[in-house]
Amino acid sequence: MLEYLKPAALIGALVYSLLGVVFVVVAFVVIDKLTPYHLWQELIEKKNQPLATVVAAMCLAIAIIVAAAIHG
Repeated sequence: MLEYLKPAALIGALVYSLLGVVFVVVAFVVIDKLTPYHLWQELIEKKNQPLATVVAAMCLAIAIIVAAAIHG
């Protein structure tokens, strides 16, 4: 149980966490560029709830893939 408190394990977890967040943000930007409209404007200004649900599902899917790649 004390293995998780070692500095190497802690630094590794932080690095992988940051990499995962970066990959999810990059994936969002790529999807935003591939769609015919501006996702951020649709989500924030127009409050497009169905699109928000699809984007949330996409972010969760990418996060699961990144977590599986890091863990496996």
